[in-house]
Amino acid sequence: MEEFYINLYRPDSIKIWENEEVRKRLSWYYQVMRNEKPAKYLIVKKTPLPDDSKLNSLDEDELWSLHKEVRKIFNDIRGEIINGSDLSSYPTPKISFLDLKIEIVNRMIRNCNFCERKCGIDREAGRRGFCGLNDETRVASAFLHIGEEAPLVPSGTIFFTGCSFKCVYCQNWDISSNPFGGTLITPKQLALLAKDLRRRGARNINYVGGNPDQQLHTIIRSLEYMDINVPLLWNSNFYFTTETLEILLDIIDIWLPDFKYGNDNCAFRLSRVHRYFEVITRNHKVIHDAGEEIIIRHLVLPNHLECCTKPVLRWIAENTPRALVNVMDQYRPEHMVVKEPERFKDITRRLYRWEIEEAYSEAERLGLLFRPIS
Repeated sequence: MEEFYINLYRPDSIKIWENEEVRKRLSWYYQVMRNEKPAKYLIVKKTPLPDDSKLNSLDEDELWSLHKEVRKIFNDIRGEIINGSDLSSYPTPKISFLDLKIEIVNRMIRNCNFCERKCGIDREAGRRGFCGLNDETRVASAFLHIGEEAPLVPSGTIFFTGCSFKCVYCQNWDISSNPFGGTLITPKQLALLAKDLRRRGARNINYVGGNPDQQLHTIIRSLEYMDINVPLLWNSNFYFTTETLEILLDIIDIWLPDFKYGNDNCAFRLSRVHRYFEVITRNHKVIHDAGEEIIIRHLVLPNHLECCTKPVLRWIAENTPRALVNVMDQYRPEHMVVKEPERFKDITRRLYRWEIEEAYSEAERLGLLFRPIS
């Protein structure tokens, strides 16, 4: 069934795996995709906690300390799996690493610090932060996406509503700016949706939006109800906190982050976000240095080659050299750029051909393996 969907829609999604460097850099994802290795979340569910762990009696600092301790056990088990052990030979623990992560995330949402805005509001009590969301999760759409990068197609894409950014050119503005759109979904329903996408041929489950960071609580809880082997993909603006990153590091098999801006001024003017470069580079660096597999997206904006595209590509080359990079030419004026063109004169047009060619030339000059979409 999977090969049917791949051949029907994107022949390049098969051909891409003839590239030895792509196979090398996405080796774990490739093996999970082909059911040769278990997804990380399945290993997390097999990772035991000490028998005397009473999670609801621990404070947050104690939970995080335990999380650090149990991660060592997870890494040991995953190392054995990489070396050929069968996950089915490990007993299912009474209390697992996933249970610990769920307990921590339940605490986090009561003083929300999922993203770096750190609103600190109690979403569980119905309050709404900058993203406009309480603890309810809504899905705008879910389908087999054939427009993603070639290694990911067909991608089981789940679009959540709401976002921590206010991008004036957002191409999904109807989803990101309307947290009340879409359909309410429970963790169990989300798990069933993911399982159905995999059975229909999805190479991965692609959490996106809007932005998935704000839905961390529902996504993590949904894994309780999942047992299907499928790579989990985090498709995010990457403006999450170190705490969110700690939760996800043991869960996500492949990362698909945006790296939008090369400076904080452009980030604030176009996305209303502070400390952009510091936060984004921190998260990219942690993931890369942890040996995670990553495809970084950079959308080239008109008139932003010198201030954004070139600094972004240079930083990637110097700090995350193992990452694949998709230098994207799909920009079009949308949302507030169309409504208020006088405020955003620099981005009121599509790219000139020379702009994207210069971006590609810069990526080539820096030695980046880019445009894995083809």
